[in-house]
Amino acid sequence: MKKKILMALFAAVSLVTLAACGPNSNQVTVGGSTALKPLVEQISLDYMKKYPEDIIMVQGGGSGVGLAQVAAGSFQIGNSDIFAEEKSGIDTSKITGNKVAVIGFSPIVNKELDLSGVTQEQLIAIFTGKVKNWKEVGGPDQEITVIGRTSGSGTRVNFDNFALNGAREIDGPTQDASGSVVQLVSQTPGAISYVAFSYMNKPGIKPLRLDGVEPSDANVTTNKWKVWSYEHMYTNNKNENVVENRFISYVKNDTETIKKLGFIPISEMKVDRDYQGKVTPIK
Repeated sequence: MKKKILMALFAAVSLVTLAACGPNSNQVTVGGSTALKPLVEQISLDYMKKYPEDIIMVQGGGSGVGLAQVAAGSFQIGNSDIFAEEKSGIDTSKITGNKVAVIGFSPIVNKELDLSGVTQEQLIAIFTGKVKNWKEVGGPDQEITVIGRTSGSGTRVNFDNFALNGAREIDGPTQDASGSVVQLVSQTPGAISYVAFSYMNKPGIKPLRLDGVEPSDANVTTNKWKVWSYEHMYTNNKNENVVENRFISYVKNDTETIKKLGFIPISEMKVDRDYQGKVTPIK
């Protein structure tokens, strides 16, 4: 009888141990940038078919959330459109960045707006509230509705830095997800906002040229179109494991899906840019 009790206890302990070391130990939560989310979601499905023992959970929340949560250890991978050095309050010594792709950002307007482009000076005037009607920049006599992004958005940081030359956007309606921005602009006559290239050709909206330059992948690779950023996947130095590294490598090397979803492989860039915005040619 005593032997049976001991065997039962041993079996129970073994089950608990297996549960702790089983599938959950291979579960990775990836969260942050909503611009990068569609790419990570798609590639995660292909990845889990190849590595069925791994579980990849994908969330949004914005780049600020991704950086904060990976530094805190809540996310195993934090997705970000910006360098960690650009976000205040992040201890960069705790995390490691991995560049997995490049993405351009474009101003977008309601598809019915009769305008194809603006100058950078006009764009700044629009987003700072100095210009309030489209007729002032060559468009129809229609009120402008500026739709911004929340403060934790990496898309906003990049757009403000490289499209608006650091100008402060006017206070107004904001959205925290790229999909929500597209929906609101498509439903609002005279609206303008900005999204990653992977969203700019959605129904109901259209991108604008800037100083005559088309928002295209080819123009991003040479920095002719200056509104772009790296897509980063950050890991926590203390909790880093083999699954995270394997998944990040898988994402970076899936150039077919990267291109298909509107991103640019790192290998196609002809310039490099650091967190301070300095651009140098790649030799």
